Amino acid sequence: MRVLTFLHSFEPGGVERVALRLHRAWLAQGIDARLVLGRTQGAMRGEWPGLEAEVFDSHGVPTAAWETLWMMLRLPGAIRRHRPDVLFCAGNSYTVVAVVMRLVLGKRCPPILAKISNDLTRADLPAPARPFYRLWLCIQGRMLHRVVGMAQPMRAELQDLMGVPADRVAIIDDPALDEAQIAHLETLPRPPRPAAAGRRFLAIGRLAAQKNFPLLLRAFARIARPTDRLTILGEGGARKTLQTLARSLDVADRVDMPGHVNPVSDALLAADALVMSSDYEGVPAVVPEALAAGLPVVSTDCSVSMADLLGHGRFGLLVPVRDEAALAAAMDGIAALPFDSAAARTQARRFTVEIAAQSYVVEMQRLAHG
Repeated sequence: MRVLTFLHSFEPGGVERVALRLHRAWLAQGIDARLVLGRTQGAMRGEWPGLEAEVFDSHGVPTAAWETLWMMLRLPGAIRRHRPDVLFCAGNSYTVVAVVMRLVLGKRCPPILAKISNDLTRADLPAPARPFYRLWLCIQGRMLHRVVGMAQPMRAELQDLMGVPADRVAIIDDPALDEAQIAHLETLPRPPRPAAAGRRFLAIGRLAAQKNFPLLLRAFARIARPTDRLTILGEGGARKTLQTLARSLDVADRVDMPGHVNPVSDALLAADALVMSSDYEGVPAVVPEALAAGLPVVSTDCSVSMADLLGHGRFGLLVPVRDEAALAAAMDGIAALPFDSAAARTQARRFTVEIAAQSYVVEMQRLAHG
């Protein structure tokens, strides 16, 4: 069986990191896995030594600003060259490319297995845009051969909002990490903390609108003591806006933004809580990683899967999306949450690539032989 995965670049993103992790696992299992990239730039490039991929040559013309169109133009040729049995679509940001492949190639398009990586309700969208978004979901439901939800609560969402029949839906827990990472995090000691040190809050993600880090900064400013600190790991176009906001809130001296960092184990072990302020998510990979590190989570209710992921209150606190006061109160009170680190690591083990890679192979074999 030959599988072709297409990605824009090595720019940091949970979708891309999971896709590369799966690709590497499939190769280890003896699958004829092929990878095509729109370009080679990105901060994650050094994280995958020895990775072989076909890169679409742009002859020096920058393609980052129109990377989706670039992929649409070049991917049909790659499909003809590689002749895959299955085309793997790594997340929501790539489904438009997959749909276009069906339209362009028709019957010559290989079966498409698409991972749905984000919440589908998208309550953050303005009301006039929602009917068009729902129409787009239905189009995807008709054009994608099989869709994969990243946690069991997504099943009803995929069937209802995308109109996908039950026999075309699979649920595979998102491979956010591997067993070696869990073992490593379990054995690492937490760094010593002076008695007078304040609380340490950690956030991880692209500096983009979806993550709503302005909400996090305002919530932190509400409850921050002089010795408290907030660290935001990630890079993106919103950096200057966030730095300006931190200064206006008078917390810039207590907010660290070091950019893209990998691995994040040291930051997780140094923190008291992971905080997610997103407007929408699928199953954010950083949450299982935080649980594996024995770290409680404060999060907006940004996904149909979030309550299940946090053990319905055992491993963290959920607050309404975009509710600054509720997020601040949860951050202020997270230390009082009874937290079982061993149970949290057991929860994290649901989300390993060792389990997921084989489950994906089973689904792809069904498509290839269907």
